[in-house]
Amino acid sequence: MIILGIIAVIAGLLLHISILTTIGIILVVVGAILAVLGSTGRAVGGRRHYF
Repeated sequence: MIILGIIAVIAGLLLHISILTTIGIILVVVGAILAVLGSTGRAVGGRRHYF
């Protein structure tokens, strides 16, 4: 999800599409939060690991 967000941000900046940039930033933030929760051993969405 983090990689997809980074790709969306880059594509949004290159193509000058602001909504794509916004969605990319949201995906990066949500992916980072889920990665941190998963690495601490906390079950996220019923899964022990997010990846």
